Amino acid sequence: MNMRNTAFFWTAVVAWIIGGCAPTSGRGDTFADPVSRVDNKAKMLELPAYDKSEHVLEYDGFTVSYNHATLVPNWVAYELLDEELNGSYNTRSSNFSRDPNLVGEQASREDYSHSGWDKGHMAPKADMRWSSASYWQSHYFTNICPQNHTFNAGDWNTLEQKVRSLAKKYGRVWVICGPIFTTHEFGTIGDAKVQVPDQFFKALLIKNGSDYSAIAYVMPNKAKHHPLKEYACTVDELELLIDRDLFPKLDDAIETAIEKEINWTYWK
Repeated sequence: MNMRNTAFFWTAVVAWIIGGCAPTSGRGDTFADPVSRVDNKAKMLELPAYDKSEHVLEYDGFTVSYNHATLVPNWVAYELLDEELNGSYNTRSSNFSRDPNLVGEQASREDYSHSGWDKGHMAPKADMRWSSASYWQSHYFTNICPQNHTFNAGDWNTLEQKVRSLAKKYGRVWVICGPIFTTHEFGTIGDAKVQVPDQFFKALLIKNGSDYSAIAYVMPNKAKHHPLKEYACTVDELELLIDRDLFPKLDDAIETAIEKEINWTYWK
């Protein structure tokens, strides 16, 4: 039983004991019956290929591969459900913190202070409001990268909103995103020497009926405003850029077909 379903189970048991009735909903929040997620979460289609040398951390709502050299994640992956967008936990606070479960060097608020760079979420806090735990876990520095403010509040935010609209339309969307380092143009920030990414990527997978479709985006960490389509590429192209196999848990024939081209019927 994974972390989300364990949380659901114990929340349901407590509700039954206290309320004297059978549990009918999810994790104590305004959340629909999560039974429909079980088969897909067992597959965890959002996870990329990775090896045992990576430090992979599983949180309630997302998974991180943390890089102890760059002090930012290699990648962050999560599945977003339509009903999770109606989560009852809501706060405007953004109290960033070190991950208490991680041993070793981490970024801190002091590294970002007066640096000129935003604390940019990979798994967005707005996607994690279905519980207080998932919300605050999204504020761990293991989920954060230095981002240009205009980019973070502009094109990156636009793409995050697009992901939410896709979850509403198709019921769920699988997401993997992270930083890209090429020329190391922006150097590092803070005493810990947190590396500033040159670009960011995000790859999305949806299922419509029996059909899957995927798309990828590569975006410079700069103050630019462009239509999202100008950042789009195939998943195959992104895989070559980051040297990593994405969505490997799909059947081989499906993975090959959807990663070599973009079906714009789903991504307009």
